[in-house]
Amino acid sequence: MSSELKILTRDVEASVVPVGTKVTLQKGEQAHITQSLGGTYTVIVNGNMFRIESKDGDALGIEAPTGSTTATPSGPLTQEELEKKVWESLKTCYDPEIPVNIVDLGLIYDCHLTPIGPDNYKAEVKMTLTAPGCGMGPVLAQDVQNKLISLEPIDEANVELVWDPPWNQGMMTEAAKLQLGLM
Repeated sequence: MSSELKILTRDVEASVVPVGTKVTLQKGEQAHITQSLGGTYTVIVNGNMFRIESKDGDALGIEAPTGSTTATPSGPLTQEELEKKVWESLKTCYDPEIPVNIVDLGLIYDCHLTPIGPDNYKAEVKMTLTAPGCGMGPVLAQDVQNKLISLEPIDEANVELVWDPPWNQGMMTEAAKLQLGLM
């Protein structure tokens, strides 16, 4: 895996991978970016792995991405079009240790949209993790929730971590298996 060296330009909050504990990385420390997918950054600092959120990319000298919208020139999306956007958005969430999105990893068990107003929706997601003891679960669930709420007509998003059925490699798409060298 290639690694890009950056010097932190300011103190920045990060999550320790894989335990999920929040820490502050210090300005001036060297950070090797090992993964930059879905707007988050996995970095190695002093031999330890951390995940930095997209909103803090400036600490790595990376410009923050602009917000997304689901409005179209012809007006609001249909529920079917919104569901497609939701799944596209979920495919921008990544486990910090695995360079495959959580949808292709088979971590999303269910995603349901419920109208709560004329052009407003609530999203409910059931997802799992590759291992029940993974401390990054709350971080990944929050990432999913943030991505869904960033879609204009979604005003609420609930993400539930579930363990039944237990995740296994057979739940991955063929593309994910190919990418990880399992086929």
